[in-house]
Amino acid sequence: MAGRRALGRRFGWLWAAFAVSSYGTWLGFGAFPLIAILVLHSGPTQVAALAAAGRAVGAVLAVPLGPWVEFRRKRPVMIGMDLTRFAAMLSVPAAYALGLLSFVQLLVVSVVVAASDIAFRAASGAFLKTLVPPEDLLVANGRFESTMWTSAVLGPPLGGAAIGLFGPVTTVVADAASYLLSALGLRAVGGSEPRPARTEGTRLRAGDLLEGWRHILTHPGLRPLFFNVLAVNSLIMASEPLLAVLLLGRLGFAPWQYGLVFALPCAGGLLGSRLASCLVTRFGQHRVILFSGVLRACWPLWLAFVRPGLAGIVLVIVVQFGLVTFSALFNPVLSTYRLDHTEPGRLARTLSAWSVSTSAAIAAMTALWGLLAAATGPRTAIAIAGVLLLATPLLLPRRERAAAGTPLDVSPDTGEEAASLT
Repeated sequence: MAGRRALGRRFGWLWAAFAVSSYGTWLGFGAFPLIAILVLHSGPTQVAALAAAGRAVGAVLAVPLGPWVEFRRKRPVMIGMDLTRFAAMLSVPAAYALGLLSFVQLLVVSVVVAASDIAFRAASGAFLKTLVPPEDLLVANGRFESTMWTSAVLGPPLGGAAIGLFGPVTTVVADAASYLLSALGLRAVGGSEPRPARTEGTRLRAGDLLEGWRHILTHPGLRPLFFNVLAVNSLIMASEPLLAVLLLGRLGFAPWQYGLVFALPCAGGLLGSRLASCLVTRFGQHRVILFSGVLRACWPLWLAFVRPGLAGIVLVIVVQFGLVTFSALFNPVLSTYRLDHTEPGRLARTLSAWSVSTSAAIAAMTALWGLLAAATGPRTAIAIAGVLLLATPLLLPRRERAAAGTPLDVSPDTGEEAASLT
C-alpha cells in the first residue's frame, strides 16, 4: 500500500522530529491565553491582542527570512529555528519561577515563535523535496498530516490534565523541550546538503523579498489556490475565539465539554490524511483538490445554530469532524502540488510568502471579526463567516490544465526557461 511505503532512515528521523514537535505544540495549545488570564489577570482585549499581534508581527518579521532561507542549507536553518523557539519558550517558565513574568514577555515570545515557525516551514518544505523522490512526496506529506492530527487528538486533553496537576506553565516547558528534541532529531538525519548557489552575489535584493509572491500570483494553478487558502483559513480561524465565547459563555459548556468537542473530531484528520494518496491515485490530483476544497467549506455555517446541552455537543462534534476530515484530505495534496511545481531555487521564498500571507490574513480577519462580534453578537458573526465560506470554492481552479500547470514556464522577468511552479 502506498501509505506504508518505506521512505528511508533519513526521512524517518525527519518524521520523528516533526512528531515530537507536533505533540509538544498541541500539549501547549492555548497555554499563553491561559497564562495571561490565570497568572497575569489579563482582560479579553489583551488576550485577543496576544493572539493577533503575535501572529501579525511575526509574519512581518518573517518577510526577509524567506530569501535568507533560500540561499542557505535548509537543515541547519531548521535546527536553528528549533533552538530559537526552545530558548524563547523556556524563558516563560523561567520568568514565572522568578516572579518576573509579564504580558510584554508573552507578546515578545509569541512574535519570536511565530516568525521562527514561518522560517522553519519554508526550510522544511524545501528540505523535504531534496530528501524524498517526487513520487513519494504525497505519501510523506500524508504522514506529516496524520501525525499532526493524532497529536491534536491527544495533546490538548493531556495538556489540560498536566496544567491541572502541575500548574499553568507545565505545558510551556513540554513545548520548549519538544523543540530541543526536534533539533536533535534533525541533527540525526545526517547526510550532506550542498550550499545553494547564487550567481547574483550574496547581498539580499529587494526582488528577493517579492519573488515568492511573484511566482504565486503569476502561476495559473497556485494563484487561485493561494486566495482560496487565505480566505478559508482566515474565516475559520477568525470564528474560533467567537465560538469559544459562545460555547463557554452564553451556552454554558463546561471546559471539559469544550475540549471534547474539538478533540474528538480530530480523528477525522487521520481519516482524511490516510485517504489522500489512494484518492489521488484513483481520481487524480486536481479532482481531489476540487472535491475536498468544496466540501471543507460546507460545515462551519452550522456552528451558528448550536444550542445548549447534548444536542449542541453532538452538532459541534459532527461539524468539526466534517471540517477536519476534508481539510486533512486537502492539505497534503495541496502541499505536494506546491512542491511538485516549484523549482528548488524558489521554493523557500514561495513557502515563506505563502505562510506570511496566511498569518497576516488570519490576524487581520481575527481582529475584524472581533469588532463584528462586538456589534452583532458572536452567533451572527459566526454565521456571516459561514456564509462567506460557502463562496470560497469559487476561488478553486476549476480546469485541470490550470491546476496542473505546464511542463515549462517562461520567467516574465528574464525570459529564461524554468520548471513550472505550484
